[in-house]
Amino acid sequence: MSFSEFIIGIDLGTTNSVVSYAREGGSIQVFAIPQLTGPGTIEKQDILPSAVLIPGENDTPFQALVLPWDTHSTQAIGEFARNRGAEIPHRLITSAKSWLCHALVDRNKPILPWEGPDSHLKLSPVGASAAILRHIRDAWDYEMARNASGFDDHLRMENQEVLLTVPASFDAVARELTVQAAQMAGLNHVTLLEEPQAACYAWIEASGDNWRRKVEKGDLILVCDIGGGTTDFSLIAVSEQNGELALERIAVGNHLLVGGDNMDLSLAYTVSQKMAEKGTRLDTWQMRGLCHTCRKGKEAILSGGMSEDYSITLLGRGSSLIGGTLKTRLSVEDVYRVLLEGFLPNCNLSEAPVKQRAMGIREIGLSYESDPAITRHLAWFLSSQFDESGKQKLPTAVLFNGGVMKAPLLRNRVIEVLTAWAKTVSGPSLRELPSRDFDRSVARGAVYYGLARRGGGIRIRGGLNKSYYIGVAASMPAVPGMPAPVKALCVAPFGMEEGTSQAIENREFVLVVGEPAQFDFLGSTLRHEDRTGEVVEAWEGEIELATTLETELSGEPGTLIPVTLESRATEIGTLEIWCISPSDGRQWRLEFNVREPRETPPSHCPSSP
Repeated sequence: MSFSEFIIGIDLGTTNSVVSYAREGGSIQVFAIPQLTGPGTIEKQDILPSAVLIPGENDTPFQALVLPWDTHSTQAIGEFARNRGAEIPHRLITSAKSWLCHALVDRNKPILPWEGPDSHLKLSPVGASAAILRHIRDAWDYEMARNASGFDDHLRMENQEVLLTVPASFDAVARELTVQAAQMAGLNHVTLLEEPQAACYAWIEASGDNWRRKVEKGDLILVCDIGGGTTDFSLIAVSEQNGELALERIAVGNHLLVGGDNMDLSLAYTVSQKMAEKGTRLDTWQMRGLCHTCRKGKEAILSGGMSEDYSITLLGRGSSLIGGTLKTRLSVEDVYRVLLEGFLPNCNLSEAPVKQRAMGIREIGLSYESDPAITRHLAWFLSSQFDESGKQKLPTAVLFNGGVMKAPLLRNRVIEVLTAWAKTVSGPSLRELPSRDFDRSVARGAVYYGLARRGGGIRIRGGLNKSYYIGVAASMPAVPGMPAPVKALCVAPFGMEEGTSQAIENREFVLVVGEPAQFDFLGSTLRHEDRTGEVVEAWEGEIELATTLETELSGEPGTLIPVTLESRATEIGTLEIWCISPSDGRQWRLEFNVREPRETPPSHCPSSP
């Protein structure tokens, strides 16, 4: 949309969201988002907490939710939603972004707040993400497109070039659902950009032309992004093309649900245990308030702004504490010990995340990591990276991003661990690439990318973040009690570039029309060498189920149609799989319709022939 007035970058975060913008040729600015900060109180802030509050009839007065652009609002988004939601947590939706990649639930079904009491007040993960984006769109229109006579349609957000960031670890389904959320919010023309790449673009923008003096050919940049709810790792290689330095994203880690929220909860449990030892036990409501206070205390201590313990005051509950308060402290020593030993412990490069014994029955909520040690997840990610000669590859530079990484203490620990690993394999020395703003870099970098697409600035080569496959049942005689082995057919290789397509040539498959046709859609972050059309027979442990693709093809029920398969990596950052009839050229897109998976489906269990 080169005709648009603005380029807008939206960092739709798990915990917080940020918006930046620029006119072509102008400087990049952060958009101060109007939001409720208290009952009926509107303030503009750079950061919008990604919290959606859907109060019941008696929870919050109607007048408290009024917005300048919506006098009949029935929900709150932002700071007031987060703060009020701590008091009525069954009405609060958080981490909607993480639910978008949860394959065990129908992400288009109204299930949030999870375990909330009123189904009619719930939103789907896609709907909750759309609500946040809709607030951003309406706030932009109110501030940037409004004039004395109404609104200038040319300046509305829907008519601008919008870059929406997603974790590099988001699979094709989660990316498609993110686009759906944007469309529900009225943003029909968005382009997706991986957050670590956006952080790298922000570093380039902040460095100006000097970025070429800070890296050199052969460098390997680790982007370590630890935010409120997730951790994301990416590797970006520096090469040389036509005498100029070039950047290419060559590896992406798994989507890890561990971050600042886990740290806050750990600190809250540490404080509550000390209180319990003194005879004071907290209930669920007080624990939520304690967690919120520990977040503030953690940030104050890690910022270096205080060397003393952080004072905590909690509302009392129960007959003996009516109107009273509970007082305690969060110690500096506990913050350092819990965060460093629990989340960033020293470990060997050969270590892997600890797998805890699986319970036979567990809640179906978000799939948090069983091992919170981020350094062990990093070791597992890096230990699988080798060059063409089989030598271990380790980063020569690290770029930090995410609110957690604002603390020098935590950045230094990661550098300390990486340096120790480099010494064990006689690897290169490590240096830190400075970040201008850990909270706002992703949104700023998205705008820089938009400017670069218009002809100025460096581009990072990326492509698909995984190799993708379709499950194909082996053709073999039926055997009682034994399901047919499932082979993984590669339909889109790792690194397949946006705007390109690849077909599986000289091989046909059969689709049934007139009734749902179903495929298992698989992905792998480990198998980078598989090519389109390649069949993997024994794939357990390297390839995982992403979702089930379902579509109903028009035609006479039960008719079999020979088709070929073609994958298309779109310009906006999503993946499409098409079935094409060689006889008449008809095409059907295999929709990423997310369904609750079948219970222990045989087709998900690979078997060797």
